[in-house]
Amino acid sequence: MEAHKLRSVMYRLAVVVAVIMLLQNPVLGATDECVYSGIINLGDSNSDTGGLSAAFGQAPYPHGETFFHAPVGRLCDGRLIIDFIGLPYLNAFLDAVGSNFTHGVNFATAGSSILPQTRTLKQSGFSPISLDVQWAQFNDFHRRTQIFRQKESIFQELLPKPELFSSALYTIDIGQNDLTSALFLNKSTDQVKAAVPEMMDQFKNIVKNVYGQGGRSFWIHNTGPVGCLAYVLVRLPVKAAQLDHFGCATPFNDLAQHFNSKLKEAVVQLRKDLPLAAFTYVDVYSVKYNLFTQTKRLGFKESLKTCCGFGRKLNYNKDVVCGATKKVHGKEVLVAKACKDPLVWINWDGVHYTEAANKYVFDQIVGGSFSDPPIPVLNLHLTC
Repeated sequence: MEAHKLRSVMYRLAVVVAVIMLLQNPVLGATDECVYSGIINLGDSNSDTGGLSAAFGQAPYPHGETFFHAPVGRLCDGRLIIDFIGLPYLNAFLDAVGSNFTHGVNFATAGSSILPQTRTLKQSGFSPISLDVQWAQFNDFHRRTQIFRQKESIFQELLPKPELFSSALYTIDIGQNDLTSALFLNKSTDQVKAAVPEMMDQFKNIVKNVYGQGGRSFWIHNTGPVGCLAYVLVRLPVKAAQLDHFGCATPFNDLAQHFNSKLKEAVVQLRKDLPLAAFTYVDVYSVKYNLFTQTKRLGFKESLKTCCGFGRKLNYNKDVVCGATKKVHGKEVLVAKACKDPLVWINWDGVHYTEAANKYVFDQIVGGSFSDPPIPVLNLHLTC
């Protein structure tokens, strides 16, 4: 069979399979009824809605200024990708004050990695709440919430019903910190690549553990173009010849793409190992990279430069991060300020994206165009 005919047949077969899955799996297909009872999220700062702040202190102003008009635990001027899925916003597992978990729970913390860190948060800047710790928290949360729901009616208004754990959408976005933390320890890209199989083994084991607790629907994001982020471009040695036409560091983006290829293979294997579960692999790398390659066309004015920071190169300084203050005549003065209009900036604080950039990413991925299988996650109803 000629190559183009084979591709045509394979494409039609993929469409048929997608339609069948859509019709047979209400978790993927329904839009007019209650699709998911809630969302359970694991990950890092790309989806942390307050975990790190609850554990180690609130991310200071101007974080949250654009949308929430106050710090709310997000390392962003406003909403993250996960916040655009639907209301109500997902509360962090570690945030005990004012939280309601009936619609889901968020175990993500900024700085988290798949593999445990070998240094403390203060030493490295990366969270000790790695993916295995998040799994332990989830396991305990699942067990204890159902015990407390049976004790008093007040807990039924704050804690999830038993069915949430099998009908929730499990979203996972993690891996960026495994790459960057290793690079900041002066490991070469080849050395980091050599550790990726161990990352994937850990990732698959955690997903299988979640499956054992009832998880059946997984929305898994790959990692973004780390070579386009200021904290990488400033902190790591990059030669001019290693920059692409948009100012991104090619070796580090290649590393991210290597990680992503192995993550996709891991998802394929999970589909074989757990045939009763539905796995959607989401290529956020391509969408985020578009932000840097099509900045002006997408309505942004700044791409690599940091909106909130203090420094010479790209307005980023790891020792004077967004929201940093200093005492002047006995009074605290904000040093690392935000730019005037974050809506036209892509990079918020050198590490994370602005709300405007996050909204763009969500708008691109929600319809399924960057997903495998290409099934939209449309109109997620968190309540019936």
